[in-house]
Amino acid sequence: MVNPLPPLQLSPDCTADEVKRLTQFLEEQGTFRFPTLANGLFSAAAGEGGDFELTGYRNVWVRDNVHIAHAHWTWGETEKAAAATRSLMTYFEKHRHRFSDIIDGKTDPGDPMARPHIRFDGDRLCELDEKWSHAQNDAIGGFLWLASRLGNVCQWNPAQQNLLDMIARYLLAIEFWEDEDSGHWEEVRKVSASSIGVATAGLEAWSEYSGKSYPARGREALQTILPRECIQPDPLKHRPYDAALLFLIFPYRLVSNEMADQIVADVTTNLLGPYGIRRYIGDSYWCANYKEKLAATVRTADFSDNLADRDRLLEPGTEAQWCLFDPILSIHYGLRYQRTREKEARQRQIEHLNRALGQLTSAGSSSGPYRCPESYYSDQGRYVPNDICPLLWTQANLKMALRFMMAEPGAAGGTN
Repeated sequence: MVNPLPPLQLSPDCTADEVKRLTQFLEEQGTFRFPTLANGLFSAAAGEGGDFELTGYRNVWVRDNVHIAHAHWTWGETEKAAAATRSLMTYFEKHRHRFSDIIDGKTDPGDPMARPHIRFDGDRLCELDEKWSHAQNDAIGGFLWLASRLGNVCQWNPAQQNLLDMIARYLLAIEFWEDEDSGHWEEVRKVSASSIGVATAGLEAWSEYSGKSYPARGREALQTILPRECIQPDPLKHRPYDAALLFLIFPYRLVSNEMADQIVADVTTNLLGPYGIRRYIGDSYWCANYKEKLAATVRTADFSDNLADRDRLLEPGTEAQWCLFDPILSIHYGLRYQRTREKEARQRQIEHLNRALGQLTSAGSSSGPYRCPESYYSDQGRYVPNDICPLLWTQANLKMALRFMMAEPGAAGGTN
C-alpha cells in the first residue's frame, strides 16, 4: 500500500458535507499549505534539508506558478493569484528583450538559452546562469493565458499590455504550431500537441481580452496530431501517449468533450499504474533505484541534450508514477457528471479522487504525513515518494479536485 495511515477515502455516495470535512482535515494537517515568496510567487516544492536542497526546486518555474495561481483564483483567493501573476509580469518585463530579440531576428530561437527563461530566481526575479531547456512554449503560452484571464483583476497598464502583445507575437514568430520545444517535461525537443495546445489557449485568451485576432494555426495543427502527443517519425520524439495532454482538458479547457474522453482513455489504458500515473512510456526520470544510479547533484539536472544517457538507466516498466494527474482525471469526470448526471461519471470522479488521496505520504515519511509527493518511484522493489515533496502543483490539483466534488450537477464546478 502507498499509505499505511488510516485511509482517507470518500464513500461511493459521499455528500458535500463529507468532502468539506475531509478538506478541513487536510487543511489542519498542512496538506494545502502554499508558502510564498515575499512577492507572491511560489517555489516549485516546499521540502527541507538533505538532498532536497540540491534539487533546484526552490527556484520558480513559470509553468507551476500558472497552475498554482489559477487554482487559488478558482477557489476564491484572488489576491494571492493576482500577486503571483503580477510578479511573473514584472519578471518578464525585466527580461522583455528575450521576446523582442527573437521577434526582430537578433537572436536564434534554436538556442534555448536565448529564449525567455522559464525557471528563475524568484526572490530577485533574475535569470539563472545554469544551462536549462528554456524552449518551453507551454510555459510562455500558459502565462499569456493566465495574465489575460486575470487582466480585469490585475488591471494591466498600457506597457504591460504591450508586453502581452509582444508575447503573442513571439509565439507567432517562432511558429509555435510546428516549433520543436522541450515542453512540460523539459526534455528532448519535438513538436508536441500539449505545448501547441497551451500556446493556443494563451493566444485565444489574449485575443478575448485585447480584442485582437490571430490565425488559427494552433487549432489546425492540433487537428492533425491529437489525441497523440507527437507524430514525428523519429523514435526519440514520436509519442502516442503523454499525460501532459490532460492539461488541455484542465485547466485550459481547450479540447472538445469527445477529444477529452479519448485522451483520458489513452492515459488510463497506457499510463495508469497502481501508485499514480506515468508521464509517458519510457520515462527515465526517477526510474527504479534512481538515487543509487545518480548522485544528488545531477538527479534533477538538464538532460535535454543527453537524455539517452539517463534513459539507459531505465528498466522497462519501472517508470515513476506521478501524483499530478489523478486529480485532473477526477475533475474530468466531475465535468462530465455536471453535464450528464451519469452515475458512472460520478463513480469515476470519486475513484480517481480516492486514488489521489491514497498518494498522500504516510506517518513515517521524511516529509511528514499527508503531503503531496511529485511521484512514487521504485526503490529496491518498493514504491516510495521521491525527494520532491511536497510539490505545490500537486497540492493545487488535489484541492481543486475536492472542490469539484462539492459542485452541484449543472454547475460550472466553481471554475473561472
